[in-house]
Parts: sequence; structure tokens; C-alpha cells
Amino acid sequence: MLKINKVKQNLNIWSICSFIFIVLIILPNLNILLNFFSSPNENWNHIKEYLLKDYIVNSLKLIAFTGLFTILMGTSLSWLISAYDFPFRAFFKWALILPLAIPPYIAAYTYNGLLNYTGVIQSFLRNSFNIQVNQKYFDIMSENGAIFIFTMFLFPYVYTITRSFLEKQSASLIENARVLGRNSLEIFLYVVLPVSRAAIIGGVSLVILEVLNDYGVVKYFGIPTFSTAIFKTWFAMGDIESAARLSAILMFMVFTLLVLEKFLRGRKKFSYTTAEVRPISRQKLNKSTGILAFIYCLVIFSLGFLIPTLQLVHWSFLTYRKILSVKFWGLMFNSLSIALFSAGLIVIIALILANYSRINENLISKLYSKITVVGYSIPGAVIAIGVIVFFVKLDNSMYWLYKLLNTNSDKLVLSTSIIMLIFAYTIRFLAIGYNSIESGFEKVGKKFFEASRTLGMTTTETFLKVDLPMIKPAIFSGFLLVFVDILKELPLTLILRPFNFDTLATKAFEYANDEMIHEAAISSLIIIIISVILIYFFYRIGDKEVN
Repeated sequence: MLKINKVKQNLNIWSICSFIFIVLIILPNLNILLNFFSSPNENWNHIKEYLLKDYIVNSLKLIAFTGLFTILMGTSLSWLISAYDFPFRAFFKWALILPLAIPPYIAAYTYNGLLNYTGVIQSFLRNSFNIQVNQKYFDIMSENGAIFIFTMFLFPYVYTITRSFLEKQSASLIENARVLGRNSLEIFLYVVLPVSRAAIIGGVSLVILEVLNDYGVVKYFGIPTFSTAIFKTWFAMGDIESAARLSAILMFMVFTLLVLEKFLRGRKKFSYTTAEVRPISRQKLNKSTGILAFIYCLVIFSLGFLIPTLQLVHWSFLTYRKILSVKFWGLMFNSLSIALFSAGLIVIIALILANYSRINENLISKLYSKITVVGYSIPGAVIAIGVIVFFVKLDNSMYWLYKLLNTNSDKLVLSTSIIMLIFAYTIRFLAIGYNSIESGFEKVGKKFFEASRTLGMTTTETFLKVDLPMIKPAIFSGFLLVFVDILKELPLTLILRPFNFDTLATKAFEYANDEMIHEAAISSLIIIIISVILIYFFYRIGDKEVN
């Protein structure tokens, strides 16, 4: 009897909703794994014999070199900003986050436009100095070019996470190293890097996941990887089974990398040796060293944000009369409305799951919190294939209901609707909203919740009247991050969008893919402007919380 009462007590609206959401997250991904064990067809045999090796090798090359270069760039910049004072340091502290506002596929075609034969650089050299350059030195459409693009526009993941970690570190670590006679380079190599290892690996893990998720850069540069293979198998061959097999292999690679990440982080932990923790006090660099630090930050900022943005502004002035039409405003509406609706839905689901996990500190709640982050670990193309398989099966099982409601009903109703795309966005980006809201709950703690429950308020009343107002900054931050990611998302949208449904991201990619680079500029610029504004707001919210 006691057990039955306990089950009834735990069975409430929070637990039921959380269970439903978790099941919906898991099912599409299970479909991919189940399809992997079905009997292979001729297409798969051809892919396995002639193409699979290239997909694996190219994907591993991209993640290995991009990971290495983002570590070098992100950690050096984070240490420079955290430990030293130099001209314009305060500006670069937040400006070095801005490359994240430019999706890599937009950066790819922008740099190609800058560097090709008719681009600004070569045209300037020919017209001003009569210099004819060797084209191979300006050909960015290669593996090396893709690594450059990924590095320049994804390094802020490493930079922001590592900088945030370093700014909270005790100054005593650095001071002790200086007393022992270590110079700045030795302190960086032997103190900063070991202490920051977990933060660095966390940042580079996000970089690797973004590289594996990318479709725009590798497709535009003609590099065969898993994401291009999944698109080709699904769109060109119409072979959902082989696409699911490729997705399963990519999913296995991702999970292997995540396990490797846990192993690399290791069990070493660094904690404070005193209750009084003084943050790192910045050293003022002398004039020559300060100028070098300024130049280094300026070069990275220019390559990662300023130069491509100015090029897009220039192209926008050339094409705005042609592009700005009623159809374009329709694209704007599609992009903003689906991003707003999806981000709002994701935040609501994240609130329910995070609140349930906080109230019920048991094995199930811990499992739920782990499952929510699965979606962000899986590339968009993989999620898209899983969602297609899931919705096709759902439509087949519900066809009797469609016929009952409308005798002329099509068989595929949900599979051709916007619902499928929103569902995929929810799986992919739920982790971002959940992590933000969970951190908000952790800061608030449970004392106010427990006090409210003691005074006789229900869990739902406590959530609405006590918890929700206290975690508003975390909710707002989560919403902003999800909104920006959905606005920039390409692989999911390309595969799952309904017929004749375009967004700013898909239109920019289509223009660039059709060699209409100038026409892609306005859509790209709007994505960047909105992203910059929201990133700045997120940065300001973070600063207020810290201070």
C-alpha cells in the first residue's frame, strides 16, 4: 500500500509530461539504429565498397585539424584576455565571440568570393599593381580551406568556455608560479593548460560536433563527408535505408568521440586551497608587447568577423534592388516565426524537464537530464533521417484516422508538414535551453521551493509564482541561444522543410550553390545582424550575473 501511494505521489503532470517528451526524443534515434540492422541493398554495398572510406577519412581529417587549431587559437586568446591588459582589451573580450554570429557556410562562400579571380583581392592586385597571382595560392575550395573556415568561425566555443573558466581561477596559482621563477610562456604551458584542460576539451568537443553537423561548407567546397553522403543518398537516390545506415555510423562516431572526451578530461580535479579566492589580477603589458597583443586580437577579429561582414555589406548594396521584394519578406517571416515558435516550445519543454529533475533527485531524473543533451550531440542530418523514418511510420499507423476525418486524405500528412521540422528542432536544440535553465535552477537552489511547499502551495503554484520569476535571466538566455541556432540551422531545414518553405539560411545557401554569391548577401547579413544583437544581449546578461 505504501508503494502504491508513493507511485501516485510521484505520478503528476510534471512526471507525465517529462516522460512523454523523453520518449519522443528517443524514438527517432532508435529508428536509425534499428534500420542499421536491416538487410543491406545494392546502393549500400556500392557505398561500403567504394565511398565509405573517403567519408570516414575526410570527416576525421576535418575534426582533427580543426580541433587542434581551435585549441591553439581559443586558449591563447582566452589567456591573453584574462591575464593581461592591453589597448582595446575590453572591446576584444566580447568582440572575439562575434565570429559565432556568422554560420560557417556563409563564411565559406564569402571568402571564396573574396579570394577568387574576380574577387576584391585579386582585382586590386591586377588593377593597381598589374600583379597576376598563381590561382592555387588563392583556392580556398579545398580541405585546407574548409579547415580554415571552421577554425576561424568556431574557435569562440573554446575561447568563451576557457576564458570564463580562467577568469574564476585563483590568482595564487599564477603568483606562486611567478615566485618560483616561471616566465609567462612556462606559466601558460605548465599551469594554465593543465588546470583548464576540462574547459578546453569541453569547448573543442562543441567545435567537433559543429564540424560533423556541417553540410553547407563541405557541400559548397565539394568535400565528401558523412553529411553530404546522407543528403546525396536521400535526395539523389531516394534511398532512406542507406541514408539511415550512414546516419547510424556517424552517430556511432559521435558517441565514440564523446566517450573519448570523458576519458581525456580524466579524473584530475583542481580545487581552491583556501576559502578566500582572488580572481586573476591582470598584468599591464608594456607598449611593444601590448601592441603585439592588440595586433593578434585584431587579425583574428578581422578574419573571423570584420572582413566577411564588410564584404557582405558591399554585395548587399549591389543587389538590394533585385532581392528586396515581397517574396524576400516572406523568407524573413518564415525564418523569424519558426525560430520564435520553436525556441518558445523548446524553452517550455526544458522548463518542465528541468523542474521535474530538480524536484525528483533520483535515477530517473538523472537519466532524463542525460537524454536531453543527446540531440545536440547528434548531427542535424542524422536527426533529420531519424525524424523522417519516425513520421512516415506514424503516418502509416494513423492513416485510418486520416481517412475517417477526410475520405480524400493523403497518406503522408504529418510527414509533409511544418510539424516535422519543429519536432526535429526540438530534439536538436533542447540541450541548449535545458542547460541554461538547469543552471538557473542551480543558482536559485531549493530553499525557496521548500519554503513555498511548507506554506501549502502546490508544486505547480510554486513553480509559477516563486521559481519562474527568479530564473527569468536563465530563461531569456536559453531562449536567445536557441533562437540564434535555429535561425542559422541549415541541414535540418534543407531536409525537412515543407514544399515551397524557404528560410533566410536555405535561400542564402541555394543562391551560393547556384553561383549567385552576391544575391546571397542580404539574407546572410540579416542572419548575422540578428545573431550579433542577440549574442551581445546574452553577453550582457552573463556579465550582470557574474557581477
